[in-house]
Amino acid sequence: MNLLLDTHVAIWAVSDTGMIPDRIQEILTDSANRIHVSAISIWEIAIKHAKYGPSRMAFDGHDAIELFTDANFVLLDTTPIHAAAIGKISLDHADPFDRLLVAQAVTEPLAFVTKDRKIAAYSPTFISW
Repeated sequence: MNLLLDTHVAIWAVSDTGMIPDRIQEILTDSANRIHVSAISIWEIAIKHAKYGPSRMAFDGHDAIELFTDANFVLLDTTPIHAAAIGKISLDHADPFDRLLVAQAVTEPLAFVTKDRKIAAYSPTFISW
């Protein structure tokens, strides 16, 4: 299965925080699955680290790239097709990062892994808890 991690899930996956339930962790560690992290998540991490500092965002965008690469996650570029797909997403969600991530997941297609049940309700292929 090809998966796209929401930013918070990607952070938790490399931070070993215990925030990911066992059933989701099994999916993420299954070698048959290919885990993607979007450039959008790197952007979100970089912005939040610059704004809030390490007390609220433990690592910056450069560290995120290294951590995600070390975890063997596939880094997914953002394309004009992804940006244009936002116009076809009926997601009632104000967060522009989330809207872009959903557009990417739908366009690629990838199963989107998120704790946000509102986002997960968008598609039956999305995975949530």
